[in-house]
Amino acid sequence: MSLFLSGLPLWITAILLVVIPTIIACCGLILVRRHVGLQRLTTNNEVAGFKFAVVGVIYAVLMAFAIVVVWQRYTDAELAVVSEAGAAATLYRLAAGPEPAARELRSGLAAYLTLAIERDWPQMAREQESAEANQSLDRLYAAALHMGQTAQPPPAVLVPIFNQIDLITEARRSRLHLAIGIMPGVLWAALILGGGLTVGFTYFFGTENLKAQVMMSGILAIIVFMGLFVIVSIDHPFTGPVHVDPGPLQRVLSDFRG
Repeated sequence: MSLFLSGLPLWITAILLVVIPTIIACCGLILVRRHVGLQRLTTNNEVAGFKFAVVGVIYAVLMAFAIVVVWQRYTDAELAVVSEAGAAATLYRLAAGPEPAARELRSGLAAYLTLAIERDWPQMAREQESAEANQSLDRLYAAALHMGQTAQPPPAVLVPIFNQIDLITEARRSRLHLAIGIMPGVLWAALILGGGLTVGFTYFFGTENLKAQVMMSGILAIIVFMGLFVIVSIDHPFTGPVHVDPGPLQRVLSDFRG
């Protein structure tokens, strides 16, 4: 469900997660007032007020924790792409030279970056990975090994070349791991259930001005569901309108071709 919502346009996600639940929350309050009555609800105001403060604080802490964790992992995904691009740029410079083995290594690196951009990103949007990019990375390692075997003696840059390829592999595995989603299912259940209970707790209160109470409940619902909207939007860092793009890799590839 989270992957499906992350892939939708933001305005559709906002309607599904914020607008419709807020309307339902407001309508639910009106139905409670009609069936229970104001006098019975006003007797709960004093006791329910203290309990609602505790409920609100607990849910606010849970929501803030979830947003911070998701945003931090989203930043980790951006850093993984930047690290991969930096390692690729360094590897290209280390493989400079007119030798056939050096040209083969640069060609393999360009092929890998092209497949990472054109194949990996669409697959990561579906929580998958590209087999073509995997094979291209294998060929990149093979080109580096061939470069070491043909050079007599092996060049001093061979060790840093393999170090940069290892960094590319690690960064790619990091983004593939983060692409499957950040929030565990149990935390999603706690956030959704906790949000519903927090908004539903306002039904125990009663004020003479029904419109004002509906507005207060609606504002609370918007705040709660906006938090869920933010989490859904960045839960899958490579899916949907709010995503990590392959811009750093594209710029490195453009520099190669330039």
